[in-house]
Amino acid sequence: MLKFLKKYWFFAVLASAFMVGEVLVDLIQPRLMETIVDEGILGINNGGVSDIPLIASTGIRMILIVIVGGGCGILSAVFTNLCAQNFGNDVRKACFSRIMQFSYEQTDHFTTGSLITRITSDVSQTQQMVSQMIRGFVRCMIFFAGGSFALVTLDMHFGVIVAIAVPLLLLDIIFVLWKTNPLFSVLQKRLDRMNTVIEENVSGARVVKAFVQEERETQRFADANQQLVDTQFRVLILMSYLRPIMNIVLNLAIVGILYVGGVQVQGGNIAPGAVMAAITYISQILNGMMMLAMIFQTISRGSASVKRLKEVLDTEPALQDGRGFANVSVKPEAPAAAVEFRNVHFSYPGRREEILRNINLTIQPGETLGVIGATASGKSTLISLIPRFYDVTSGDVFVDGVNVRDYTLHELREKVSYVLQKSELFGTTIRENIAIGKNDAGIDEIKKAAKAAQADGFIMQQPQQYDTPVAEGGMSLSGGQRQRVAISRALLKHAKILIFDDATSALDLKTEARLYDALKTEYRDMTKVIIAQRIASIRDADHIAVLNRGKIVGYGRHEELLETCPVYRDIYDSQLKEKEVAS
Repeated sequence: MLKFLKKYWFFAVLASAFMVGEVLVDLIQPRLMETIVDEGILGINNGGVSDIPLIASTGIRMILIVIVGGGCGILSAVFTNLCAQNFGNDVRKACFSRIMQFSYEQTDHFTTGSLITRITSDVSQTQQMVSQMIRGFVRCMIFFAGGSFALVTLDMHFGVIVAIAVPLLLLDIIFVLWKTNPLFSVLQKRLDRMNTVIEENVSGARVVKAFVQEERETQRFADANQQLVDTQFRVLILMSYLRPIMNIVLNLAIVGILYVGGVQVQGGNIAPGAVMAAITYISQILNGMMMLAMIFQTISRGSASVKRLKEVLDTEPALQDGRGFANVSVKPEAPAAAVEFRNVHFSYPGRREEILRNINLTIQPGETLGVIGATASGKSTLISLIPRFYDVTSGDVFVDGVNVRDYTLHELREKVSYVLQKSELFGTTIRENIAIGKNDAGIDEIKKAAKAAQADGFIMQQPQQYDTPVAEGGMSLSGGQRQRVAISRALLKHAKILIFDDATSALDLKTEARLYDALKTEYRDMTKVIIAQRIASIRDADHIAVLNRGKIVGYGRHEELLETCPVYRDIYDSQLKEKEVAS
């Protein structure tokens, strides 16, 4: 974390310097008050006659010094916040950037709720720790050192009281922190769990309502929340021991000062004003120790958050950039296959079961490949290897004749437009959702893509047409509308390879047919890989690959597969034959 703090060291130094000024002002005040009492009011060196001018002049000096101290305090707070807020901003951005580089399995490992907690609560705790260390720690240390020195200079006997009181306070602080420190990590994990439940239920609210599970999910949230409250309660109970014990020690120390001071005044060794100053100094010292206890608590909690943030920042993305196309030593001779799978095997990380086995497949530029198969046959997994959402377990995948591992991820994914079955839309306008495929696109380009995706019709019927806001997750649109917006986005990008992962499942056959007609005429140069559950969606593809249990069991055109592939024929019989016989 120091690398994020180094940029703002100058602010930290200024904040500490001004804090020194503020504390020195507080340490000067008791001495001035001593002068007012002893010389101004009691007139010890003036035959017992009060010195009103001295009282007035010293009081004015005190006011001016307080103003200076207040200015130092304000500037210290300003520079502390400049340092801490900028530090937190940088850490938060760095964490978010790293999360964006994570592969699917890494995101699943941390869980969405935990990542949200880390980038919000943990960053705030770390930021607060930095702020406390810059201001509070300096304040406490100077109060302790300066106050102790001032107290001893008043009378050595006062130093004995400090020497007794401080170890008692330290024992109290050490005991409480020893008990609470392990709970801070547990507390953040409890917060992770609660955020995960919230995230799941907000994003899945329609499922909860459809299955009338509000009561169950409310109870699940209540359980997670209760665990958080119980842990927080344990921390607060332990912390509640701290202040009362410290107050007892403080008051006993003041009693000790009064007693020792009274004896010394009677003996003529010190004046009454010195006793008043001593009481102020002992209060400053012990209050500084109390503040130090709070700072140590903040540091303990912040340290737990720092560890969690470092877990994110120190986790290297599972998928690393290749050398880049410009640095590939042997470049393919044109024309190369658009996509090629060579002896590909794949298992998900941490699992032994092979999802794909010995896949060999070639897709030529401009060709349309349909992919079909039973549920869990490996269709989505197969195409997720093209943009390197995962790396193959063994074998190779090539795009334009170059191994996908040799591209940088940016280079590779610039070549691919991807449309998922579950269309992810963002809480912005329809226009901006489509333009994610090409940030600098004009409205004419956006409309062209939307017309090809059969989205322009319903968009023009919206209240603000292309500038109509979309609810979070696209919930203000129907499933078919969301899919057409997502397809528009992919077409606008106009990448070399277009992948549909069951992306037309929510479209009726007539709309789907018009979409594919537009792809044939306006986007014929794009290589298309279409996963579908319906044979009607892919029967006109140049080739169709049939997957079954992770293996290609059929490859060819529709008519060929009906004759040669039993799996394809079974799918066809179940979907289309009965309709054809009926008609």
